[in-house]
Amino acid sequence: LSQSPQAGFWKCYGRMRYKGLSFNHKRVYRVYCRMGLNLKRRQKRVLSKRAAKPLEVVIEPNHQWALDFMHDTLYCGKRFRTLNVEDEATRECLAIEVDTSLPAGRVVRTLEHLKEERGLPKQLRVDNGPERISAQLTDWCETHDVELVYIEPGKPQQNGFVERFNGTFRREFLNAYLFESLEQVRDMAWIWMLDYNEERTHESLGNIPPAEYRRRLEISSYSLSR
Repeated sequence: LSQSPQAGFWKCYGRMRYKGLSFNHKRVYRVYCRMGLNLKRRQKRVLSKRAAKPLEVVIEPNHQWALDFMHDTLYCGKRFRTLNVEDEATRECLAIEVDTSLPAGRVVRTLEHLKEERGLPKQLRVDNGPERISAQLTDWCETHDVELVYIEPGKPQQNGFVERFNGTFRREFLNAYLFESLEQVRDMAWIWMLDYNEERTHESLGNIPPAEYRRRLEISSYSLSR
């Protein structure tokens, strides 16, 4: 709760069940209400709702990554951006880069780092922002045999998996804290990302965390290949 104060009751209850705590949900909810956690929290801003559109569901890790940008402000009013990268199969957050500017070169460096850490995806889903349609990113994808998949202009729902992640990141992180420096945002975003991948249960994954889901997929794939 201290790390994700806006997660909501069922997300908190899912974490408890995942950790083996078998309390009745009604009992837990009574405690939750007594702590005042059911009260609506003030948001820094309200996000407009976007129409949902079904996406192709991939079940193989590293088949398709999604990339998107967000922005916010420090307490002093200085603006900053984040680059979020997600594996669409496992819902893992692979990277959250934070800076005042994130040009195409920075995007490529992030992908190079992920290449060393995780390997390469077969496809990279992006929108039509200048960082994503630059020759530098296009050349990098061609060099590494990664298919660059663009969504249609004005249709963010076609990038729905990372858009949903962005909503969670906005609600539970960007809107939940006031940041004094970029270093603080980076440090806290790293901690939040680890918690999101390793501890935060995901309903579409059968109420287990993304990292655990990936491990099970890898074990299953290894067993089938033998």
